[in-house]
Amino acid sequence: MKTEQQPQQLISPGDLRELLGEDLHTEVVDHFVQETGGSHEEVDRQVTECLRYLYLISRHPTELGGLFLPVEQHIDEIWHYLILQTREYRELCEERLPGGFFIQHRSIGYTAYQQEPGRERAIEEALRWIPLYCREFGPFDEGALPHWTIVRFLHERMHMSLDQIAELRSAEPV
Repeated sequence: MKTEQQPQQLISPGDLRELLGEDLHTEVVDHFVQETGGSHEEVDRQVTECLRYLYLISRHPTELGGLFLPVEQHIDEIWHYLILQTREYRELCEERLPGGFFIQHRSIGYTAYQQEPGRERAIEEALRWIPLYCREFGPFDEGALPHWTIVRFLHERMHMSLDQIAELRSAEPV
């Protein structure tokens, strides 16, 4: 007898906020509102996309470990800030995120990264994020575009709809 598989429960922004903890979430948002002059809503979305990135790395270390960070600089800066909160960051990585391991950071620019593995491999690795993101959080929306470089490129330069982007599959089995 064939049983119907239940759809996977998506990880909401509230779930991510809970992983980070209300106090640290508020601290990070307030810091970057003051630092950048962005609105609370803009910065809250940036924090959410940073946490989505960390969640994906933690949940899918085999597929994503060591790959180039496919998000914009402001997301990387939030990650740097979280790392500086050493106790809380270690707890987030090792106790709250699904992988249970410390997520290390290495800074490298996109141009330098393209030279390391080569352009084609860099593109394949950047595209590897899309199906995993959609599986965990649902399809990308307009609010995610400013934060995920490859998704914005596909939408704006390649004229792909967000639905078409959500339908992309990884070239490698995941």
